[in-house]
Amino acid sequence: MPKRVDHEERRTQIAEALVRVAGRRGLHAVGMRDVAAEAGVSLRLVQYYFHTKEKLLLHGLQLLTDRFTARVGARLAAAGTDPGPRATIEALLLSSLPTDEESRTFHLLYTSYAVLSVTDEALAAQPFIDNPDAAENALTGLLRQAQEAGLADPGTDARTEAVGLLAMAAGMGTSILVGQRGPESATEVLRHHLDRIFRTA
Repeated sequence: MPKRVDHEERRTQIAEALVRVAGRRGLHAVGMRDVAAEAGVSLRLVQYYFHTKEKLLLHGLQLLTDRFTARVGARLAAAGTDPGPRATIEALLLSSLPTDEESRTFHLLYTSYAVLSVTDEALAAQPFIDNPDAAENALTGLLRQAQEAGLADPGTDARTEAVGLLAMAAGMGTSILVGQRGPESATEVLRHHLDRIFRTA
């Protein structure tokens, strides 16, 4: 009796191969043939599951998003049963910094996709993530929650602070990638700004 193929497992296997090879060579330099070789499968099989390179890229990015969510969850679990708004925000921001191989690949590929989508019409036509404002909305809600609880400066605009924190984390991540600063320095800067926001805690 022939072995039954788990199609979702095979799709994940191929997407993981994409992440590995793109993490080494850069997203722009990766073709479907490269991914097939990395995954140990035929090019035809990669084309069967994904049809186009753009669809393969998006599946790989979704895989990275799921792993990022798991990283945030692990940080929050380590912070206890009720970490509070500040610890939750810190977990979100620090999880995005490229401090190890997995987070480095996450930051590199997300940044690469954003740049490629500016000039690639097929990529630009696809949703980057299901809800591109999810992180901004989450941080805004947490900051407002902290303000209502008397844990953060009530005079600041929560939405503006959320946008600034996310932009800062993204910029710090890139500065780590290019060797401008180390993870410890970037973490210190982010915590400095959280201290400013949460100064009444």
